[in-house]
Amino acid sequence: MTATTAPSATTPRTVAATAAVYGLQGLGYSVIVTALPAFQERTGLDATGIAAILLGVCVTAALGSLVADAIARRASSRRGVVVGLSLQAVGLVATAFSPGTAMLAASVLLYGLGLGLIDASSNMQGVLAQRGRATPLLGRFFATLTAGSIVGALGMAGILAAGAPAVAALVAAAVLQIAFVAFGARLLSRERAARSAEWSGPRGPRLDGRAITVVGLVILAAYTVDSAVSSWGSIHLESIGAAVALAPVGLAAYQGGVLIARMVTDAVVRRIGRARLLAVGLVLGVAGAVVVAAVPSPVVTIVAFAVSGLAVGALVPIAFGLAGSIDPARSDEVIARVNLFNYAGAVLGAVGVGVLTDVTGSGIAFLLPALLLVAAVPAWRRTAG
Repeated sequence: MTATTAPSATTPRTVAATAAVYGLQGLGYSVIVTALPAFQERTGLDATGIAAILLGVCVTAALGSLVADAIARRASSRRGVVVGLSLQAVGLVATAFSPGTAMLAASVLLYGLGLGLIDASSNMQGVLAQRGRATPLLGRFFATLTAGSIVGALGMAGILAAGAPAVAALVAAAVLQIAFVAFGARLLSRERAARSAEWSGPRGPRLDGRAITVVGLVILAAYTVDSAVSSWGSIHLESIGAAVALAPVGLAAYQGGVLIARMVTDAVVRRIGRARLLAVGLVLGVAGAVVVAAVPSPVVTIVAFAVSGLAVGALVPIAFGLAGSIDPARSDEVIARVNLFNYAGAVLGAVGVGVLTDVTGSGIAFLLPALLLVAAVPAWRRTAG
């Protein structure tokens, strides 16, 4: 028996609401990450303590992605967005006013659970909004996420520059998320990705695990690059002689590359096709990582980080688009599973590259993302085939 719901209405307002969810996700994450120095000052946590909390966020976010799958099966990904934003808002406010380390850790982990819900549910909504449209949308949705991250970081900088405490930014982000739940969520698609005609029993037919793994490798590789540059890019630049003031430019160049790629990905997909752009993204990603490893020049490394940003900016929306086409009748489930590779990549980039840095030096450590990008080549063969 096929389970169906009302057809999705991909009106301009639905598309705008979906983009807003991506933007709120980026804004909230940027605000909580840029508040880390304030957390350290308040609680006395050292870098290891902060790293442990961030690792916990990856774990609870992965759990949130699984919860999003369960909610999408029983209701819709719209419900997952509502629950996820609500959890994030509570986590942000609780984090802002946490009196001690234990409460801070619990609050951030609660935020991580909401982050995983939003991460998966927003991509489910993105695939539904894109379905049946001649023009791809996922690239611009992810560009909105990046723009939200930039707004969050600049907002935090402005609040601190004005002499206000970091908690003001956390509370403001929470208010925006609750406002969307109250007034904007109704515009999202209420569609629940329909089951196939062969659906029977609580689990139904088995999904194509190999296809999910192949596409997941692209997500894994892309987020390993993202986490590696974000966590270790500035440290690597200083280690090869960059001035302290120049080191953050590497991350800015990377994020600029990500934003540019996400803004043009949809148009490029229409022009040359998804398979060709995926191949270009993989080549650029490998080239960027290899140059970082091989050329100990601050200027060259900053350019290589920008190239890596172009690669990641294109690869992520392409991969989620591929995920949505593996089994369109069960795209919500597929996306929730593929999304788990996101958090594995975040851990590999932050922890794996960090461990290798201690052993081999920061340059050679950037070959780990390059190897993972090479391992993702089967995804290109799948799309080209």
